[in-house]
Amino acid sequence: MRYRGLGSAKRWSAIGAALGAAMLCTSGLQAQQDVPRQAGGVPVAPRGIADNPLPAGPFRYRTAEGMDIRVEVVARDIEYPMALAFLPSREMLIVTRKGELRRLAPGSNRTSVVEGGPVGVFAGESGDAGTSHAYIDIALDPQFATNRYVYIAYNKPEGDGRVLALGRGRWTGARLEGFADIWVAPTGVSGVMRMAFGHDGTLFFTTSGADAQNLSTAGGKVLRINPDGSIPADNPFANSRTARRDIYSYGHRGALGLAVHPRTGAVWESENGPNGGDEVNVIRPGVNYGWPFVSLGRTYPGPWQAGRGPGHEVFEPPVIYWTPAIAVSGLMFYTGDALPKWKGDVFVGALRTGEIPGTGHLERILINENMEELRREVLLYDLHQRVRDVKQGPEGYIYMAVEQKDGSILRIVPAD
Repeated sequence: MRYRGLGSAKRWSAIGAALGAAMLCTSGLQAQQDVPRQAGGVPVAPRGIADNPLPAGPFRYRTAEGMDIRVEVVARDIEYPMALAFLPSREMLIVTRKGELRRLAPGSNRTSVVEGGPVGVFAGESGDAGTSHAYIDIALDPQFATNRYVYIAYNKPEGDGRVLALGRGRWTGARLEGFADIWVAPTGVSGVMRMAFGHDGTLFFTTSGADAQNLSTAGGKVLRINPDGSIPADNPFANSRTARRDIYSYGHRGALGLAVHPRTGAVWESENGPNGGDEVNVIRPGVNYGWPFVSLGRTYPGPWQAGRGPGHEVFEPPVIYWTPAIAVSGLMFYTGDALPKWKGDVFVGALRTGEIPGTGHLERILINENMEELRREVLLYDLHQRVRDVKQGPEGYIYMAVEQKDGSILRIVPAD
């Protein structure tokens, strides 16, 4: 390298800067690890702090709002619990990703299998490629007191594969009877689904899969039907000749939480991004939420999902988001009196943080009267459990389904 026309000091300064830059570049290259990758360039997640057994409990915590809580282990030894619902009798119904419907009686710490549910497809470990959850979600009909309907979302066998489906059966007090599908996805749409009944009695549910921007397909949508499977006349595309009539909103990725705001009746959805970009969205009829064209996250191999940094210039933006991702799962508005300083707050489960297994937890988000985030709090992180679902119990306590092979049901109660 030659430098002409420079004095000695300037010449050596330039040479030093060039050498320093070269050394920095070389050092940086040497420092980066060549991590193992699976199909598609997705890094293999490390297992160094995964698979943590849940201690006996109970566990006591101080919280940010100055309200001490106690976390109790209500039931253990449930393989992969996915979602839970409460019967009027205060019994709990639990669905598992193995395809079991289980019942937990009040005061008991052991669940029993309930017959009458559909056949689902179960495969793989949660978070791995090719995983299939047999049962995904459970909900009671708003008119359960008179019609006794229980709804289950699941992956239904189809040939050598599977498709998303949801159906309902009547609860007899001991089993489901007459289970029948009310909605089945077209071929190629499988993955995850969550359900929530609107204040008007219609049933909202989510789908994952490709073609999130294509209104003629069912994947990557929030859909809305009547409880018998028919299409509400006021759906945004009910009179379209090209769009599916059951679509309510589109442009979604894998939605693992759905809840209706208790005061406004608005539908809220929690959605997994790729590597970062988890979202909570307020769902509006006919609106495009942008996936895969916009995202606050990166693809798993590293580049930005949308080819650039975060931005929602055209599409509907989220009201809450996470980067890095927490693999958000479950969504609940707290309305009880047992934990008064959390009234009105949003709760979500987390399966893992920053793509590291063994970092699941619960998060609380305080929102104001304009539905804007004010602050958030990470809870139960030290337990290292995959919180798959979160629900308010009939007495105002908070219940969580912990989705592990040796899964459990946890409950948050006042400390004293």
